[in-house]
Amino acid sequence: MNVIRIKNRWACFLLSMALASFMMPVSAQSSRYYSSYTSRQLKSFFAYKGDGSVLVSGHRGGRERGFPENSMEGLQNVLTKMPAFFEIDPRLTRDSVIVLMHDETLDRTTTARGKLSDYTWAELQSVRLKDSEGNVTPFEIPKLEDVISWSKGKTIINLDKKDVPLHMIAALIRKHGAQEHVMVTVHTGAQARYYYSRFPGIMMSAFARNEKELEDLVTAEVPWQNMIAYVGRTIDQSNKAVVDRLHAKGVRCMVSFAPTHDTLQNPELRKAAYRKELLSKPDIIESDIPTEVWDVLNVKN
Repeated sequence: MNVIRIKNRWACFLLSMALASFMMPVSAQSSRYYSSYTSRQLKSFFAYKGDGSVLVSGHRGGRERGFPENSMEGLQNVLTKMPAFFEIDPRLTRDSVIVLMHDETLDRTTTARGKLSDYTWAELQSVRLKDSEGNVTPFEIPKLEDVISWSKGKTIINLDKKDVPLHMIAALIRKHGAQEHVMVTVHTGAQARYYYSRFPGIMMSAFARNEKELEDLVTAEVPWQNMIAYVGRTIDQSNKAVVDRLHAKGVRCMVSFAPTHDTLQNPELRKAAYRKELLSKPDIIESDIPTEVWDVLNVKN
């Protein structure tokens, strides 16, 4: 999935082939991967087909040296190198402006200190973002509304559930007619039902790490074609039965490398861990370092 608009069917076919086969080499050129979908195309794109294809999601928008997490510049940077969609983190300022920030506090990722919720939007204008190594960048904390506008025709953004009420997220999606390029993360069946009742075509990333969470989704009576499923950090005997049930319903299953393999300090160790994890056959990989995962998916072992 991806960043400058794909302008013809042949280009769309090439992109789909790249996503479907992680053995295909990636060009080193700086061309950008943009994509745009209708609701029907998006459901087809995310559907589990049992073809071995693996999609990549940038966790917190992804991070690389010089590019902060949860920044538009970071999203754009990833999309100059690979097709991806992005999980990002909406939070509220003191005056109820929705911005992107993973932590409750500003200390780790910005030049400011303290709780985000203690700052107004105006007060954040002088704040600058830091990259993953703690280096100050010229980049500013973005408004979610601006990211929604920017991402249309370029990529898919997946909104995690932080401190923003569901009705505020729904209002922004409705305002921008964004249900064809904005996904929502849902932790419960009730949350899934809330969004589906308002946006029947919207895609969701639903927590289904165990039988209890899966059964909660069943009670929501939301079509499975509207979902991908986050099943945990890996696929093993603890969740294999859940994954099999989801696959039978045509649902792709996503794992996250962010809390595990991404934390290894040596790039070669990370690559070895990624290769080993691929043996569990995830359908979607969420990573803080999506470009490294993409490189592993596209190199013959």
